[in-house]
Amino acid sequence: MTETDFAFLRLLLRQRSGLALGTDKRYLAESRLSILCRRRSIESIEVLMQRMRLGRDPQLEAAVVEAMTTNETLFFRDRTPFDLFRDVLLPEKLAANAASRSLRIWCAAVSSGQEAYSLAMLIDDMAERLAGWKIEILGTDISGDVLEKARSGIYSQFEVQRGLPIQMLLKHFSQRGDKWQIADRLRAKIDFRQHNLLERNDHFGRFDIVFCRNVLIYFDVPTKEKALDLLAQRLAPAGGLVLGATETVVGLVTALQPDPQHRGLYRPATGPRPAATPAFPRPLDRRAPGRNATAH
Repeated sequence: MTETDFAFLRLLLRQRSGLALGTDKRYLAESRLSILCRRRSIESIEVLMQRMRLGRDPQLEAAVVEAMTTNETLFFRDRTPFDLFRDVLLPEKLAANAASRSLRIWCAAVSSGQEAYSLAMLIDDMAERLAGWKIEILGTDISGDVLEKARSGIYSQFEVQRGLPIQMLLKHFSQRGDKWQIADRLRAKIDFRQHNLLERNDHFGRFDIVFCRNVLIYFDVPTKEKALDLLAQRLAPAGGLVLGATETVVGLVTALQPDPQHRGLYRPATGPRPAATPAFPRPLDRRAPGRNATAH
């Protein structure tokens, strides 16, 4: 890949997805685009870049963006955010929304669905407590390919072993040959849609809880600011935004501020402070024997 083609690719990715591809990542671009060229029967990366410059093939452009997007994920990734959801955010929202008996959750950059299904499993484990509640989970990602996988709810043995306790696997999945499929009742809880975090999201409405983890780390500062501003607009006044362990809003936006009691949790800067609520008793110990170590 020439310097000129690599510079064009970096600009394209930043404009279309917000991905800030480092100057030291040319080898990665060559590797991933070579695979794309073989799949599409395109003679070379140079020919691919020539077609991209013409700007006449939106589907090819989308394929390039998908090829360069990182979609690493696993069930209950990092575990702490899911403890935060179950022990802090969920009790808090059930108390605050008792009149409406409704709860809206958004998993932004959901990849192949493991994060959204992890939340759905926690909610399903409290079905008796949540009887009569309307709970919506929206999962969005820029990649159409990973969303198709998310909608299918089918995962390999390797994928279900990464972070998923054996008790939850047996309760919420059924085996299909050498694959595992998540229960239809959980698939029905989640609406998966294709969405770019840098595009307007007014039509989504407001959410009580937003998860957007381990995606901002790939953005430069101006792109982080734009993405966080758009996320803040969708957060309910007493809502909570959960970011990845190495991500923050500090120094980037004024519409959000860190929750002083919970690392990784951010609140609307002008919203009401939620009242403290007792955590629910855990239905199971997620550290029980049989749980494989997570990969990060």
